[in-house]
Amino acid sequence: MPFVSARADFEPEAPMFALILANSLVSTIPGVSGAGESPEKSLLVPPLDAELILNGELSAEGVTPNTPTGCPTPAVLTLAMMDLIGMHPLMIAAGIESEISVPYLNLGGKTGGDPREGNAVPEARILYERGVKAGEYLSQTCDMLVLGECLPGGTTTALCVLRALGYAAKVSSCLVDNPVTQKEQIAAEALACVAEAGSSDPLDIVAMIGDPMIPVAAGIAEGYSGKLLLAGGTQMLAAAAVIRALGNAVPDVVTTSYVYNDATATFRETAAAIGCDAYYVDPEFDTLGHAGLARYAEGEIKEGSGAGGAMFLASLLGYTPEQIRAAIKNHIDAYE
Repeated sequence: MPFVSARADFEPEAPMFALILANSLVSTIPGVSGAGESPEKSLLVPPLDAELILNGELSAEGVTPNTPTGCPTPAVLTLAMMDLIGMHPLMIAAGIESEISVPYLNLGGKTGGDPREGNAVPEARILYERGVKAGEYLSQTCDMLVLGECLPGGTTTALCVLRALGYAAKVSSCLVDNPVTQKEQIAAEALACVAEAGSSDPLDIVAMIGDPMIPVAAGIAEGYSGKLLLAGGTQMLAAAAVIRALGNAVPDVVTTSYVYNDATATFRETAAAIGCDAYYVDPEFDTLGHAGLARYAEGEIKEGSGAGGAMFLASLLGYTPEQIRAAIKNHIDAYE
């Protein structure tokens, strides 16, 4: 496979990388997410990823940028790319549970609730409107925006939203064994709430069964006038589906080959149904001689914190696959 699936037809002069930090209580449901040391601690992942990407290290004693199996967190990949291209990324917080120790743009909102209760993001419309304002502001600062997300449990809320919008989608997972049955059960209960309410408005659907990241991303897409790339996996397809349902132009989506080719998900088919162009980056982590990185190729993590988009951006800016892989390997070696 090529490093980049297709050569993009744009060359940014002033690009920016931004990451939406958000929480959903879905990640605290045992078995749904593999983020964090435990379901409860999954809520700490976005602030920790932001700290790692901006500061290059974690201040908390005993916390390492690896999963229990030794797989490096995708935030390390994003950090490596930001250092390689010399970029200071923007952190955007919405519905975050814990304190963030680095500078960020705060759009407010509360942690997303359980979609099975039908009132997951009551401030969805407010978050959307704030996202529009953020997009308008960013239009003045960059000609291309690579927008990622860090939201543990977000593939499950993505499944709920995609199904409610009429897509026969299957979503990916950071776990090697995708908990498909559990996600399907959650989605079925969430869709029952939507059916009972009889709502078809996309922001109402997000308010009932989505998460805080989705309305922010959709709002930024509305307000931003430059080239927008949604950097992430099936979570960003849910944002793209909402953008389309609102009648707005659907951005391109960029992910890793590990999500793009995930047999338990329908990334390609869902992207085509939504009408968005999808790119992928194949970093060939199984060839770098690092057991933890090789786990990406085995199905662990796969994507996160905009890592695929960060590698894609580095490629757009002229860095070779060898330079990109070396930068990632060097950063990971520094933590060991």
